[in-house]
Amino acid sequence: MDLLAELRDRKMLAIIRADGPDTALACVRTLIDAGITALEISLTTPGAVDAIAKARAEYDPSILIGAGTVITAAQADDVAAARAGFVVTPAITRGAHRSVELGLPLLCGALTPTEVVAALDLGATAVKIFPAKVYGPGYFRELRAPLPDAPLIAVGGVDAASAPEYMAAGALAVGVGSPLLGDAGTGGSLSELTTRAATFRTTLGL
Repeated sequence: MDLLAELRDRKMLAIIRADGPDTALACVRTLIDAGITALEISLTTPGAVDAIAKARAEYDPSILIGAGTVITAAQADDVAAARAGFVVTPAITRGAHRSVELGLPLLCGALTPTEVVAALDLGATAVKIFPAKVYGPGYFRELRAPLPDAPLIAVGGVDAASAPEYMAAGALAVGVGSPLLGDAGTGGSLSELTTRAATFRTTLGL
């Protein structure tokens, strides 16, 4: 599967941070039912590796399920064993290096042009510009001037209003956490999560 092509098509990566594996899985199921089919379960979630393994076993490969906040090499090994389809990091971490060694597609966190180039040189499939909100959509236009072919994903403070602006500025997709998840990751309303998912899909033309 061509992860870049899939992310361009799906436009949105849901970032799930929850208080435990069961809550994470409930959010995964709700989002998939709502039509969001690219998801990242953050390792800040207790039991995240177990949640990734269960979600991967439950859904066919057309549902993209990855591991987020991968910091260490051991974490990369763990999520590979759980059959995560890709790895997301907040920076150029040891986990990023190990993911490349393992052949796992890597969405590597970076902010500056130097970091973007370093992430691509490392072998990242795409670069997660994080936190995107610090500089906003205009920053993507500036980055794309010297780096027109760099595959960039906007993550960090992206909400339903700004998501289309990042796409128009050159992001291939947006990664959305708390503006989408709300309190669902701590046992909040799943029906409200469905409503928020529908809003994002509408604003992104999905």
